[in-house]
Amino acid sequence: MASRSQGFAISQDHVVASEGGPEDCLAIELLIDGFTFDLSGLGGGAGARIPDCVYRFALPEDIDSLGVEAVTLRAGPHLADGAHLQPVVQLMLRLSAHLCELDGVQAIAWHPGRTWIGPDYFRSITRNWIEGGIFPGLGLIGLEPSADGALQSEGLAYFVGQELRIEPELAEDRGAATRIGIRLIDYLSMHGALAHQEAIAGPEGRPLRIEPSANGHFVRVWGA
Repeated sequence: MASRSQGFAISQDHVVASEGGPEDCLAIELLIDGFTFDLSGLGGGAGARIPDCVYRFALPEDIDSLGVEAVTLRAGPHLADGAHLQPVVQLMLRLSAHLCELDGVQAIAWHPGRTWIGPDYFRSITRNWIEGGIFPGLGLIGLEPSADGALQSEGLAYFVGQELRIEPELAEDRGAATRIGIRLIDYLSMHGALAHQEAIAGPEGRPLRIEPSANGHFVRVWGA
C-alpha cells in the first residue's frame, strides 16, 4: 500500500520489535508529511490489546462477534509530547484513513473517547475536518447521560482539558442536546479551554450560556 500511495511511506530503516519481542509482533514506522507514527501489533503473534468500545458510530450490531484483532497507531517519540495537538491528530487521522483501505478493517478505535468508528464514516469525517469542516465530534467524542439527567462528553478533555456538560434543562430532548453538544465541541476545539462565562448561539441560533465548572474540569451549558 505504501509503495502505491502518494500519502505516506514506510521508514525502511526503522522496523523494530514491539515490547513483547519479535516473536510476538512487530512495530513499523510510517512517515507522513515528514512526521513519523508507529504501527504496532503486526506479525503472526499476539496483536495489540482490544481497546474499550463504549460509543459506536456507523458500525454493525455484531461487531463484537467478528473476532477482530487490533493494531495500534501512535505518534512517534518526537511527537509524543504534542500528540493531543490538532495538527498531530489530523496527521494521525489522515494516516489512519489510508490504512482503512487494507482488507478486513472493521473499525477504527479512538482511545481517548472510547469510540469505535466504521471505516467509511471515519474517512468521511476525517476528510471533512481536514478540508476545513467541523470537528468530528460524532466520532472522536462520546456523549452519555449522567445520573442526574445531564448529557456529558467523554474525550473532549484530550483536546482542550475540559469535558462538556449539558445541564438537565437542555438534555431532556436527547436529539436537541446532541446537536448542542456537536456545536459546542466544535467551538471549544477551535477556542480551547473556557476560562469565563460566555453567551453563545447554539443550533438554529438558540441562545446558550456556558461557563467553567467550579473545579474547571467541565464546561457547563444552560439556556440563556
